[in-house]
Amino acid sequence: MATASLIQVRCGYSPRFSNNLRNGAYVGPACSTSYAPSSSSCSCCSSQGLNFSSGVNSYWKNQGLRAQAMNTTTQGNFASPRGIMNGSNEPDHLLVLVHGILASPGDWTYVQAELKKRLGRNFLIYASASNTYTKTFSGIDGAGKRLADEVMQVVEKTEGLKRISFLAHSLGGLFARYAVAVLYSENALHTSQSNDLIDSTLPRSIRRGTIAGLDPINFITLATPHLGVRGRKQLPFLLGIPFLEKLAPPVAPILVGRTGSQLFLTDGKPDKPPLLLRMASDCEDGKFISALGAFRCRTIYANVSYDHMVGWRTSSIRREQELVKPPRRSLDGYKHVVDVEYCPPISSDGPHFPPEAAKAKEAAQNEPTVQNTVEYHEIVEEEMIHGLQQLGWKKVDVSFHSAFWPFFAHNNIHVKNEWFHNAGAGVIAHVADSLKQQEFSCLITASL
Repeated sequence: MATASLIQVRCGYSPRFSNNLRNGAYVGPACSTSYAPSSSSCSCCSSQGLNFSSGVNSYWKNQGLRAQAMNTTTQGNFASPRGIMNGSNEPDHLLVLVHGILASPGDWTYVQAELKKRLGRNFLIYASASNTYTKTFSGIDGAGKRLADEVMQVVEKTEGLKRISFLAHSLGGLFARYAVAVLYSENALHTSQSNDLIDSTLPRSIRRGTIAGLDPINFITLATPHLGVRGRKQLPFLLGIPFLEKLAPPVAPILVGRTGSQLFLTDGKPDKPPLLLRMASDCEDGKFISALGAFRCRTIYANVSYDHMVGWRTSSIRREQELVKPPRRSLDGYKHVVDVEYCPPISSDGPHFPPEAAKAKEAAQNEPTVQNTVEYHEIVEEEMIHGLQQLGWKKVDVSFHSAFWPFFAHNNIHVKNEWFHNAGAGVIAHVADSLKQQEFSCLITASL
């Protein structure tokens, strides 16, 4: 088994805020963090451990702003892969929608219409089309690069854009995490007054950066397997049966290609960290943590149950012992949204890939047994959490236990089909109000 020093809990717990709503409007504090990485040299191919960047200087600032104070119109701007249509007032905030595995931009039909109605003319809503259907099998890195190229094309063809946000479902959240690292430019905003939105005590030279040359605002994922799908009940349709969970990793690459091995953390040579572990760091593959840290707010929505594709632990970036029984009552105005937790950044030296991890990976690849599979997963999962918890997160728990079709939770959470998955309408309303709240915060602060 992994040594205690590797898998011991190194996490601070933050209180839960379950009732931050008044009169149907969300009024809880918004995430607002700044990430200031130190030197980020990394040797990802060394089995002796990774020299990930350390010395994270993150600052957590909560803001209480009423979503209903927004004075927006219902006449919005809409973008699709077929083209971009602008109204008389040009939008300046690009919102990129990223679908999941074996999916297409059509999965966002309801969300696009709802966000267009709720957000107003400041937003240009664009549904990504670069990774449709079986293209999602080509690997997280390949899909992430295609997404980055697509976003750059939109930015270059659209004048007047100043801000950018991402909303991604399932595997699309991992594509988006890779893409923002490709699009990240360090400290490019240091001359902009908008940097004061983060923390005025930070030196202006180290306050954030840009994504595709734009000011990054929101990074939101819905039921995304941030820690992969390896481990007990991380892929719920296997029912937690040890034999099936042992069989899944070698079969996954056959069914879903390179993406499957990356999700099960078996990609690459034994002495090289899996991609998802590298994506919890700043390393030679990309400044993944710096790119995520550039966003003013990072929000993850997670199904607490009935999601057959993605487990609660991996979608909410939590350890097993951090999963507590969620409330059963929905927040006012947001049906099936049951809890909101604010997790400030935790100082950490980042993830590592020690020799015992390399040995466990080799055993899991060559002779998968329940014992060595569990050992390898425990090591890597803990290290991924160490990397990702360097940033602050807003974690939103969703429960469809009272829905007519609760077992559709994975598709309900983003209303894939308006007729079959409309139980998730309250989740989309919560997403829209969070986006609107953060936009209002930016506008108010910029006017000061």
